[in-house]
Amino acid sequence: MNVADAAYAVVHDYPGGSESLAPRLGMSAAILRNKVNPNNTTHHLTLAEADRLTGITGDLRIAHALAGAHGAVVMPLGDAEDASDMAVLEVIAGLWSRSGSLGTEVHGALADNVLTGVELGRIRSAAYALQAQVLGLINRLEAMAEPQGAGDDR
Repeated sequence: MNVADAAYAVVHDYPGGSESLAPRLGMSAAILRNKVNPNNTTHHLTLAEADRLTGITGDLRIAHALAGAHGAVVMPLGDAEDASDMAVLEVIAGLWSRSGSLGTEVHGALADNVLTGVELGRIRSAAYALQAQVLGLINRLEAMAEPQGAGDDR
């Protein structure tokens, strides 16, 4: 999905659509609809508006589309609110599970010496899920870390 289509979908899929989002962005619903209409050549969503739209909706499709257009991915960092030993253990157990899923997908895809696009898609999904789990672990550990210099014995 390209960025223009993603912006259109974010607005139109939001409960209440442009009617409910536009006032929160400081514009009329008609202007917002024009800004996210991929066929409109006179009104354009600014980066600041796209940022606010993403923040209000919590919908990352615009960021995903932009990253995808440049060969990258966007991954949420995960919730660091629960930064206890048990929460970290839970994330590590998830990492083991995701690692196994990735290995299973790669093994299954290569078993017949032919890698299909569908198989590659499953491998990619498993790899991204593993990466998200690693980012979640780092996020929780960062929340637990002492301030720089406190207890640092290096």
